[in-house]
Amino acid sequence: MKIISKTFKLLTVFLLVIGLTSCSDDDDNGGPTDPQTNTIVDLAVATNDLSSLVAALQRADGNLVSVLQGDGPFTVLAPTNAAFGTFLSENGFSSLEEVPTDILSQILLNHVIAGEVTSTMLVNMGSGYTSTSATGAGGNNLSLLFDTSNGVTFNNGASVVNGLADIDADNGIVHVIDAVIGLPDVVDHALNNSNFTSLTGALTSEDLVTTLQSDGPFTVLAPTNNAFAGFTNPNSNDLSSILLNHVLGGVILSTDLVSSGSGYAYTSATGPNNTDLSIYFDTSNGVVFNGLSTVSSADIVGTNGIIHVVDEVIDLPTIATFATSNPALSSLVAALQLADTGTPTVPYITTVSDATAGPFTVFAPTNDAFADLLLELDPSGATALGDLDPATVDAVLTYHIVGANVQSSGLPNGTVATLGGDITADNTAFTLTDPNGRVSNIVTSLVDIQSINGVVHVIDKVLLPQQ
Repeated sequence: MKIISKTFKLLTVFLLVIGLTSCSDDDDNGGPTDPQTNTIVDLAVATNDLSSLVAALQRADGNLVSVLQGDGPFTVLAPTNAAFGTFLSENGFSSLEEVPTDILSQILLNHVIAGEVTSTMLVNMGSGYTSTSATGAGGNNLSLLFDTSNGVTFNNGASVVNGLADIDADNGIVHVIDAVIGLPDVVDHALNNSNFTSLTGALTSEDLVTTLQSDGPFTVLAPTNNAFAGFTNPNSNDLSSILLNHVLGGVILSTDLVSSGSGYAYTSATGPNNTDLSIYFDTSNGVVFNGLSTVSSADIVGTNGIIHVVDEVIDLPTIATFATSNPALSSLVAALQLADTGTPTVPYITTVSDATAGPFTVFAPTNDAFADLLLELDPSGATALGDLDPATVDAVLTYHIVGANVQSSGLPNGTVATLGGDITADNTAFTLTDPNGRVSNIVTSLVDIQSINGVVHVIDKVLLPQQ
């Protein structure tokens, strides 16, 4: 069931400080009794306009009355009776009893924030995200957007009622709000945030809203309005594919990326032979995708996935994208540039940067592989890559390029025809052997790096023409 909160008129919030006093009475024997409690539940029970909230807490799964009588502290966003009435009507329920108790529990927990978050704290922050006690994708706590530009609003649909902020209880505080806050999926989070109007407009125009409202889970890299405004040089005019290039399968938190350091994942966009496109991430200086788009806000959790906000639209990658974005392949880039200077000129960089070229398969030697080759050619270590003749480098590079998109699963056990000549593949040992009998291992963790104009497999030794 999908439950989406509606937009209400924003109201100006005035702070109300309520002093609560407790009293003690003598019992029948004249002795003292424990002071009366004033938990969040007690406060709600004593407030006529929160009777629907109390009834919902009593009915929902999870014994939420006891939870909110606990030590806390909690911040509770308490919908009024009218808010519950609107919620029931807009979602096709005639009474609270018709709402499934498990869903009701999650909706209520989406109004509970751990710790005390005062309206002053929210105003000082301006806007942003916090986490509620409801469960979202991957078992993570759902995110909640707050904005204080015109009153205090949550998820662009619920406003704190005038004069009913910061109501103090023994185990936390209550802000009374004028709408029930629904459980947001990744599309709802985008719709709720005015920084994503370009993204939501593009999703709508390409008929991808329904796709991103399905079960998922998804990890969405969400470009801001400014990112879309600055996107002027696409490798493709296919907006749908560009948008899908920002959607990864599963729940990938920023901590997962940082723990990995760098590597590749697959997006929902497709390249040659309908293969999923790759995306490169590096966390050495923030979290950066394909060498250009940096995460500015991470881990916005929805019911069916999470969002990382990025500052650049991520175009469909070419072979050049992956060569230039991965520092471990910088020597390959230098070799391609050196070969370009030869006579006649071989436009390697232009070709691998062209989204319409190919497709190609590139066996990409690492920086260490090039360093080992230079020592092999000159054990003294005096020779640098730039000292080699461009024509020689050209001849070497052609042995690393196949004129077809060959995924690792399609590698033969035998001859592979490269642009320079035949090499031999062993698809069991995952090796390539050049005409000189030199064996290069295909790095199993770095295969099938798919671009729009070909696929890259990283290898640990440079292949050489017949000597």
